[in-house]
Amino acid sequence: MHGLAFDVSHLLAGGLVLISLMLLYQDRMYSLLNVFALHAVVLALAVAWQAHIQTAPHLYLTAAIALLFKGAAIPIALRRMVQRLGIDRTVETVVGVGPTMLVGIGLVALAIMVMLPITGQADVLTQEDLAFALSVVLLGLLMMVTRRNAVSQVVGFMSLENGLILAAAGAKGMPLVVEISVAFSVLIAFIVIGIFLFRIRERFDTVDVQVLDGYRGEQP
Repeated sequence: MHGLAFDVSHLLAGGLVLISLMLLYQDRMYSLLNVFALHAVVLALAVAWQAHIQTAPHLYLTAAIALLFKGAAIPIALRRMVQRLGIDRTVETVVGVGPTMLVGIGLVALAIMVMLPITGQADVLTQEDLAFALSVVLLGLLMMVTRRNAVSQVVGFMSLENGLILAAAGAKGMPLVVEISVAFSVLIAFIVIGIFLFRIRERFDTVDVQVLDGYRGEQP
């Protein structure tokens, strides 16, 4: 069972890293949202598998929250938001996709090199999951840095938070109260972000953060 547990856990966590790289590759808004929904579904499967092998039923709730909110509700809401904002076009990037992918691969290697020695006392399964989780976090940060559109930056933030959930689940789970508070925090943050996006669009007629730099210091 240990061999099967390791293989499936490794497959799901590694798949999450691969989908994070796919997020960096996307250049269309709707494709980006579709890949993010897949990211959340794989996260839910990874957490559910951890619940099974750790005999931790409360992690099933975490998996359900990830599947319902991040795999369905948030992508649908973001899609409608994109339609209302009229930004269903190419995702603006600070640098090209090629250099971004190369940096992303380097961050994955860095995460593995840093995390494996630190978690040397843990079992192999936990080591691998934490290394992959750090990779997902770093790739989410990279996406936030290299995207100019505010909506795509929101997707980067959400994918970063998915990495934190994977880390918490791989480190023998987290208390149920933490899972619930994280879910509500993400929901509230999403609502606030949505309000700000519409206010930015109304005020400046764009959600391109690079264009907004030109308005610094402007009096209302």
